[in-house]
Amino acid sequence: MTFNPDTTRALALAVLQNEAEAVRQLQERIDDAFLRACQFILGCRGRVVVTGMGKSGHIGNKLAATLASTGTPAFFVHPGEASHGDLGMITRDDVVIALSNSGETDEILTILPLIRRLDVPLIAMTGNPGSRLGRDASVHLDVSVEREACPLGLAPTSSTTAALAMGDALAIAVLDARGFTANDFARSHPGGRLGRRLLIHVADIMHTGDAIPRVTPDTGLKDALFEITRKGLGLVIICDGEARILGVFTDGDLRRTLDRGHSLDTLTIGEAMTPGGHTARPEWLAVEALEMMESRRISALPVADDQQRLLGVINMHDLLRAGVA
Repeated sequence: MTFNPDTTRALALAVLQNEAEAVRQLQERIDDAFLRACQFILGCRGRVVVTGMGKSGHIGNKLAATLASTGTPAFFVHPGEASHGDLGMITRDDVVIALSNSGETDEILTILPLIRRLDVPLIAMTGNPGSRLGRDASVHLDVSVEREACPLGLAPTSSTTAALAMGDALAIAVLDARGFTANDFARSHPGGRLGRRLLIHVADIMHTGDAIPRVTPDTGLKDALFEITRKGLGLVIICDGEARILGVFTDGDLRRTLDRGHSLDTLTIGEAMTPGGHTARPEWLAVEALEMMESRRISALPVADDQQRLLGVINMHDLLRAGVA
């Protein structure tokens, strides 16, 4: 075995060019058949059942997952298992999508009569419109390629890329027609970073009650520092008798106070605080609080109502723990 860097680089580039061309040619096939396939999926009262064998099965699995995460209930059924009982998972309310580059995959052809008997729409994605699967389908999506990217012309490469891209086009077209939103996507992915960023509100993670570092303006600076230390959030919030926020005092404010030579023994927190300050609202998304903290270069934010009454406090560590930052 010999390794020639120039030959390897040239072959890798040829693969990418070949597959890019295969995807480009699909643009000409977004036709009436594609629109009918979208309509079948949108009109489905049950679930979209995706099937495929071998590499087509891997692509089908991904298509089913993409559909399911974008508002279309879907799952994958292995065609070999379908003929041994799993076909019972398909109901008359479903739509079937079958992937086969040749359109003559034995395991899929075996279950075609059973699918027809259920009288469910069958969307075929093949590279051979004249194949049995292509002819028997309710609608056929042409994913044929001129040649595989594999130099031997054997390994499914460009053909699987084309099928993957067509499946994505189908899923995203249906997503848009459904009016599926980023919030819908987040609800389908609550454990993912996007889900957390779109679902978690400030009220969900803010510190409240006795956990809030809070003092009145006549509190001595030393006592205010003890409050910062006890609560461990890097600041103390100064409020009047009606819980309205008058200002904040942070670790940074302490350094500036010491730099100016003020005495910690005689100064009150009202004299040393930064008046006003930025606040978050409990109904904000946590990511909105993060954006304010990053833009203002601060590590904590009081949370207030529209009358500037103190409700809670949130800091960068809370956002990190929640997976938002």
